[in-house]
Amino acid sequence: MPARPHPSQATAFAVAWLAYFTALQWSVVRFRVAIVVVLVASALALALWQWRRARVELVPQVTAAMLAGSALATLTVPLFSYLSDSGLALASTLLVAGPLGSAALLWSGRERPALVALGTTVVTYAAAVATAVVSDPAPRIDVWVTLQQASDALARGESFYEVEWTGSPGIQDAFTYLPWTAVLLAPGRWLAGDVRWALLVWSLVAALAVWVLATRLPRGRAAQGPGPAPRWRGAAAVALLLFAPGTLTQADQAWTEPLLLAGLLWWAVLVDRGRAWWAVLPLAVACASKQHLALLLPVLLLWRPFGARRAVATGAVTGVLIAPWFLAGPSAFVHDTITLLVSFHPIRFANTLYLLALNSFGVTLPFWLTGLVALGTLAGVMVLVWRRQPGLPELLRWLALVLLVANLVNKQAFYNQFWLVGALVVASLALPREGAPAGSDGRVHESAAVSRRS
Repeated sequence: MPARPHPSQATAFAVAWLAYFTALQWSVVRFRVAIVVVLVASALALALWQWRRARVELVPQVTAAMLAGSALATLTVPLFSYLSDSGLALASTLLVAGPLGSAALLWSGRERPALVALGTTVVTYAAAVATAVVSDPAPRIDVWVTLQQASDALARGESFYEVEWTGSPGIQDAFTYLPWTAVLLAPGRWLAGDVRWALLVWSLVAALAVWVLATRLPRGRAAQGPGPAPRWRGAAAVALLLFAPGTLTQADQAWTEPLLLAGLLWWAVLVDRGRAWWAVLPLAVACASKQHLALLLPVLLLWRPFGARRAVATGAVTGVLIAPWFLAGPSAFVHDTITLLVSFHPIRFANTLYLLALNSFGVTLPFWLTGLVALGTLAGVMVLVWRRQPGLPELLRWLALVLLVANLVNKQAFYNQFWLVGALVVASLALPREGAPAGSDGRVHESAAVSRRS
C-alpha cells in the first residue's frame, strides 16, 4: 500500500513543481545547461515517487505558496511573447493577480472560498488568453501559421498535407500534426478568426475534467479518506494547471498540448466512472491529433480497468479517424507526419539531453541510443503497471514519466511537451485517493480490500 501522506512530501512536491515550471518558462527560447539539469532532476524525482509510491496530497498552505511562486516567476523570469507592450503588461498583471487571489482564497482549505477561487481562476485565465490573442493577432511562429491555414484548407475541402504555407517563418510545406489537431481547432478560425480561441476552449474543457475527477462522489464515506475536501482539491488543481509559469507563452504561441490534455483527462474521467468503452473515444481523438501519444497505448493495454481490447480498439478508431487524409495522399501524409520529423535538424534551444550532448560536447547522440532509453523506460513502466495494477492517479503519473523521458532524449522538445507532463501530474493529485487497487471490470475500485491480482 502507498505510504501515508506527510507534510514534507507536499512541500517537496511544491519545490519540484515550481522549479520545473519556472525552468520551462525560462527555456523559451534559450538553451541552458541548468534548465536541462532541472528537467532531468524532475524526471528522477518523479520516477522515485512512483517507485516508492509515496503519497502526496495538495495541502492548503503549500498550494497557496505554489500559486504565489507562480506569480513571482511571472514577474521575475524572462517570459517570451510577441505581445505589444500594453498587452504584455495587462496579461502579466492578470497572471500575477490571479494566482495571488486564488492563493488567498485557498489558504483556509474551506470549500466555499475554494469555489470563489475556481471562478477567479477561470475568468482570469480566460482574460489573459484573450489579451494574448487580441494583442498579438499574428504571432511569428510556424505553428500558428500552419494551424490557421490548415483550417482554411479544411473549409475548402482540401487536404492540408498538400498545402504550402504563406508567410510561415519556419516550416513552409508540411503539416506536422495528425489531422484531428486541425479538425478540433478549426472552429476557432472559422467562428472567431483565430485557432487560439479554440485552444482556450479546450484548455477550459481540460480544466473541467480536472474538476470532475476531483469532485466525483466516492462509493462511501470511508473511500475518500482523510485529506482536503473534494471541491477545494478540484479548485486547487485547476488553479495550478491554469496558472503554471509560462502559461502566457503557451497561449500566445498556439501550442496544441491543451487539446491533448483534454482528451487524456476525459479518458480518465470515463474510466474512473466505470465507462471504459466510452473512454476509447476521447483517447482515440487525442491519438489522432499528435503522434507521440501512441507511446501511451502499450501501458494502457496492460492496465486492467482499460485493458487490451479497449487499447486495440483505440488504435483502430485512431486509424479510422486519420484514414481520410492518409488515403487522400499517402506520400504527403507520411512525409509530413513521419519522414520530415525523423530527419528534421536539431533545434539548438531545445533543452534536452540530445541538445546538451550536441551544444556542450559536439556529440550527436545516435538514434539507437535515444530510442533505447525511451523504449527501455516504456518497457519498465509496462512491467510495473502490469504487476502493480495501480490506481488511476498513479497510472497518470506513469504516463507522464513515459512522456517526460521521451522528451528528454528528443531533438525537438520544448515548453509545450514538458507542460503536458506537468499537467498530467497535477491532474493526478485532483483525484480523491491515490494508489487504490485496480479491478478487472472496467472500474477503478476504491476499496483497499480488492485484490491487486486477478
